[in-house]
Amino acid sequence: MPPRVPLRLPSLTAKPLTVTTLPLVSNLTSSTTRRRQSSKMSQQNSTRFEGGAQAQHNPHPDFKTVESSRPPFNSSLGITYTQTPSPSWSYGAGANHLRTPSPPPHVSINPHAPDRPAGFNYKLLISAITPRPIAFLSTRSADGTSENLAPFSYFNMVNHDPPLFVVGFAASVSAPKDSLRNLLESKECVINIISEGFLEAANSTSVNAPYGKSEWDVSGLTPVYDCEHVKAARVKEAVFSVEGTLDHFKEYDSRATPGKKSGVVAIIEGKNFWVREDAINEQRNIVDPEVLRPVSRLGGITYGRTTEVLEIPRADWEKNIGGEDGYEKIKKQKERQ
Repeated sequence: MPPRVPLRLPSLTAKPLTVTTLPLVSNLTSSTTRRRQSSKMSQQNSTRFEGGAQAQHNPHPDFKTVESSRPPFNSSLGITYTQTPSPSWSYGAGANHLRTPSPPPHVSINPHAPDRPAGFNYKLLISAITPRPIAFLSTRSADGTSENLAPFSYFNMVNHDPPLFVVGFAASVSAPKDSLRNLLESKECVINIISEGFLEAANSTSVNAPYGKSEWDVSGLTPVYDCEHVKAARVKEAVFSVEGTLDHFKEYDSRATPGKKSGVVAIIEGKNFWVREDAINEQRNIVDPEVLRPVSRLGGITYGRTTEVLEIPRADWEKNIGGEDGYEKIKKQKERQ
């Protein structure tokens, strides 16, 4: 495989988080189970965040022993639709207070306080901004000699016309990791969505492999070279994939270490979609979540699955609020409370 060489950027106007291993957790479970999990997680977090490395990738010294004590993965769970937490909720009523009738006070945290390590912000944000979708990014170097496959949960869709996606990299342009390096060189990628059926394989690609060593081999996943707009491969096992080209990127300065570049945000335009036939409807505009079975990221090395969902119609000003008269009535009701 080719040795690491200085990165040569294409003519492009300059305008973070791969994943590791741990248990799957259901986004929504029964109230009893949630209380038990919350108590147990609080104990784990207390131990996990006391001392140790700032960005500890494995909070369990012997993960296999910990995992063996947990119930097996329930592959029979489908997606269940439930009522909202408070079906009788009315406009102007505020929070339903399902979990905390009398919420405790908040604390203020300065992310750049002199005595606060930057790693604390990493832990805080990945445990608070949840669940996060995962971009399983396939990239290829400009000369085609090196390929990379890695998961990123600093990711989301930000527009549909044109299809735009944002991916964040906790690295600099001068010292890019493999995916960023390839993306800046070739200006191409494929965004694959991770499903439950290949979670372990996808997670394995977060390994710190040397540049030029392909995560395709590590994972055992299948590259398919049939994309219409890019040369990077899509993941055959993925239910949904997006061919993308780099629209622009911006590099950011570190606040913790002045003078150092610490992050890059890339805007990617979707050029073509790939959807498994059994997952798409006849109009080709809706993907079935029962087939997609998407996996999300939570804090630490925890993943989430979606097994319970609920629907809430979008409010209409005239129909639901009652227009100006209804709005004034809601205001008066609040004033009397």
